[in-house]
Amino acid sequence: MTPIIAKAVWAICAVAWYIIRYPHERRARKTAVSRSSRDGRELVLLSISLTGLGIVPVAYVATGFDGFADYPFSPMRAWLGTAVFGLALYLFHRTHRDLGRNWSVSLEVRDQHRLITEGVYRMVRHPMYTAFFLWAVAQALLLPNWIAGLSGLVGFGTLFLFRVFREERLMLETFGEEYRAYSARTKRLLPWIF
Repeated sequence: MTPIIAKAVWAICAVAWYIIRYPHERRARKTAVSRSSRDGRELVLLSISLTGLGIVPVAYVATGFDGFADYPFSPMRAWLGTAVFGLALYLFHRTHRDLGRNWSVSLEVRDQHRLITEGVYRMVRHPMYTAFFLWAVAQALLLPNWIAGLSGLVGFGTLFLFRVFREERLMLETFGEEYRAYSARTKRLLPWIF
């Protein structure tokens, strides 16, 4: 593995992410929303996450920042990053498949929304967030730059920190005791841990 190949892996995986998400975005536009928490705060958080997982690393992959803030490249670290990104994409695909028509990019409840507790949701409440954290870790392993490599953890970490409690409150208000019981038997991101 070379630095150029590592950058190409990151780019290919980012495109694969979009290919996975695109049909779900199209379907979501056709499904009526009964309740939404999409506001300025939500748009800012989504923009911060996009910047960390998309804009900054794309700029780095395209330009290399002229070596600014680079750290030594490690082929072994890049191979590990490739494996982690593969796991992230698999989990990302599964979360979309398991959610079906209940998926939304922002905090929304759809008409005829139901609480999903099977598939990958059987083990954790927010496996899509887990997938994005895995992407951010893979990015740090693939892109040997303190800014581009770590921007995913900062960007998505910010979204997670300021959004997850709000999302859980929305689910509790929507599903009541069913969500409370589900929360009691599952963890947020990592089975049996957190």
